[in-house]
Amino acid sequence: MVRFSDAGLRYPDPSGGEGDETLKHLSFTLPRGSFTWLTGASGAGKTTLLRLMQCALRPTSGEVEILGVRLSQAKREALPPLRRRIGAVFQDYRLLPYLSAFDNVALPLRLAGRSEASLRPDVAELLRWVGLENRADSLPPQLSGGEQQRVAIARAVVARPELLVADEPTGNLDPRQARRLLALLTEMNRLGTTVVVATHSEELVAAFPAPVMTLERGRLVAFGHPDEAPDADPAASAWNNAPEQGPTGTWDDGPEPTGTAWDNRPSPATTTWDDAPDPAAVAWDDAPGTSPGPASRGGAAASPHGTPDRRPPGAPPDTPPYGMRGRRDG
Repeated sequence: MVRFSDAGLRYPDPSGGEGDETLKHLSFTLPRGSFTWLTGASGAGKTTLLRLMQCALRPTSGEVEILGVRLSQAKREALPPLRRRIGAVFQDYRLLPYLSAFDNVALPLRLAGRSEASLRPDVAELLRWVGLENRADSLPPQLSGGEQQRVAIARAVVARPELLVADEPTGNLDPRQARRLLALLTEMNRLGTTVVVATHSEELVAAFPAPVMTLERGRLVAFGHPDEAPDADPAASAWNNAPEQGPTGTWDDGPEPTGTAWDNRPSPATTTWDDAPDPAAVAWDDAPGTSPGPASRGGAAASPHGTPDRRPPGAPPDTPPYGMRGRRDG
C-alpha cells in the first residue's frame, strides 16, 4: 500500500534555507495491487512524487507510508531493505556505463543473491521481450536513447518488485514498443505488483483505462477514473476504496496477456531480500569497476543469445515473459 497523509516537500534553496514547496498537502491511498496513471504538466511535481514513492526522499511535512513503512519515522538502516522491494524506471535511465545491457539488467538479481545459472534465462527472456536480445553485450554508450530506456525498464521489472514506479517510461519508445511495455506492466500488475506510471501520453491513458492522478503546481487536483466526474476532494474520493485491479483494454496488434507459468514457479531459496545490498545505493555509488562480461557467464552456455524461449507452450509471439522468479510473495 502507498499512503500520503497531508504530505509536502520543500527542496532547500541555494543559500541552505527552505525553498518553495514542490509538493503541497497531498493525501491519497493507492491500494496494494492497483495500477495508477500520474499526469500533469511539466514542473507539476510528478518526478518528485515518484521519488518519495521510491524512498529517495522523505517528506518535509505530513506523512508518507510505503509498503507499511512510515518514511518520517523510518531509521536510515531500514530504507535499503525497503528500496529493494521497489522497482524504478528513471527518465535519465541511470544505467552503469561500464556494464553491458545484460549485466545492467542482471544487477538487481545478483545483488539479491541469485546464482548466475538461475538468473541468465530470466535476463535473456526480458531482453528478448524488449527487443534487445542481439544487443545484450553492448555497453550503454553504444545504445540509442530508446534502447537504453528499454534496458532500464527490463532492469526495473526483472526482480518482480512489490511496487513499480515509472517516470515517462515510453517517452523514447515507438508506438509498438510502448504497447509491449504496457502489456508487460499490466501483466506484472495482474500478478500483484502495485504500478504507478507518470506520462504525458493521453493515448496510453485512453488505451489502458485506469485511475488517473493529476498534479498541478504540486497539488493533487484530480484523482479518479477517466470516465468518472472529477471529485472535488481527491483526499476523500472513492479512490481510497478503489478495487485492487489494474487497467483494462487491449491493443489492436497484440494479444491480451494470459496466465502462465510465471504464477507458479517457485522462488529460489538463494534469494534473500532482507540481507542483500541496496541496489539503489550500490548500483550508482559502489558498483564493481569491471563488468563480469559474457566470459564470466560460463562461455557459450551462459550467453543470452540462443537461450530457449521460456514462454508457455503454444503462447503467441507477443506473450510477455512470465518465467521470471525471485519476487517475495505476500
